[in-house]
Amino acid sequence: MAKKTYVLDTSVCLTDANCIYQYQNNDIVLPLKVLEEIDGHKKRQDSVGANARKIIRTLDSLRAKGNLEKGVRIARAKGILKIVGNDPEVWPEDLDLSVPDHIIISSAISEDRRNGRRKTIMVSRDINMRVICDALGLSAEGYTLNQVVTNHESLYTGFKQLLVDEQLIDQFYAEKDVFLDSNHRVFNNQFVMLVSSSNEKKTALARFCSQEKPLKKIQELGSKGIWGVKARNKEQAFALDLLLDPDISLISLVGKAGSGKTLLAIAAGISQVLKDPFAKGSTPVYKKLVVSRPVQPMGKDIGFLPGSMEEKMRPWLMPIQDNLQYLMGNDRVTLEDYMDQGVIELEALTYIRGRSISNAFIIIDEAQNLTLHEIKTIITRAGEGTKIVLTGDVEQIDNVYIDETSNGLVHAAERFKKSTLTGHITLRKGERSKIATLAAKIL
Repeated sequence: MAKKTYVLDTSVCLTDANCIYQYQNNDIVLPLKVLEEIDGHKKRQDSVGANARKIIRTLDSLRAKGNLEKGVRIARAKGILKIVGNDPEVWPEDLDLSVPDHIIISSAISEDRRNGRRKTIMVSRDINMRVICDALGLSAEGYTLNQVVTNHESLYTGFKQLLVDEQLIDQFYAEKDVFLDSNHRVFNNQFVMLVSSSNEKKTALARFCSQEKPLKKIQELGSKGIWGVKARNKEQAFALDLLLDPDISLISLVGKAGSGKTLLAIAAGISQVLKDPFAKGSTPVYKKLVVSRPVQPMGKDIGFLPGSMEEKMRPWLMPIQDNLQYLMGNDRVTLEDYMDQGVIELEALTYIRGRSISNAFIIIDEAQNLTLHEIKTIITRAGEGTKIVLTGDVEQIDNVYIDETSNGLVHAAERFKKSTLTGHITLRKGERSKIATLAAKIL
């Protein structure tokens, strides 16, 4: 296979600090403008900043092996890495010198002309940048890191319909042990609908815990539900079944706006931290409820916020506080009292690194905006007796460095689906209001 030259854009370096090692024996080129843009992100306290700092350190270590202008051989690959400036003699008249992307494209065009017959490819996660390259006759491609599913529709749902003999369903309702054959290919803690092969209207809902254990019935929560919250559809019933199971340490809930994922998680959390007034004989399971979400704005950011950390975080955590206040019967005084006691914590996700949280029910809302690295950081904070719940909508991502196939939430759902310690369910139906459900469907 002929050797190629890949010119990497800033977006690629900020997405993956190890991007220079991903192209095997091919050569890598970094325009000077890319280094300048990376430097502007190095002080950020998120995964983008971490990637910026890491790739700067990598380039600094490579300087010891040779001259970056002439090219340095990459250790883990067999290609050459070099840094190039823009050639003023090679400047397409349609490009604007004041636009950073245009300077990077011009550097790639210069490299293409120097390479002669060798193919030069611009690599960028910016769609418009790739379109401009194509319009100028320069090959371009995207960069996909850790793509765990092909699209959001192929994401593991946590639910499956199985065609079985009617006698099996009768045995299940008669409370006899029912085991599934390994040919059904069901994952641990996956919910199943048993459908009779002779009568499709005869069904049963159950949870497959593991190959060694019989099918488990879905918990019946009574007329009052959990903290006054009742399941309105089977997916919500599945979610509550997982949320209330002390043997499940990690749960991921995916669903569109209004599907109830956050409310169900918070209701289940409160009911296991405080004594549930709606359930007789309920006893606390965890010492505290910790709720957080990433600081990721929708639309244009309003800039830095004044005040203490609590005051800065208030706008970001307001949706969570709304749910908590709703469950408390709009009693703000009681909610603030529990927060003052440390029983309920609204935590800034930025400061969770370094903590070890034991005997807690942790909810991470809007987890679709987290990277794989950030999700790993959060899950590894869990101490003994802690349950972590990740909620989010993979179709509403505000983080420009991830997408519906590579965000941390889909990684958690897909990578943990074989474990007996974890569970996942995709909530299909909106229950917030008729207009919210309609908007989620048609807009």
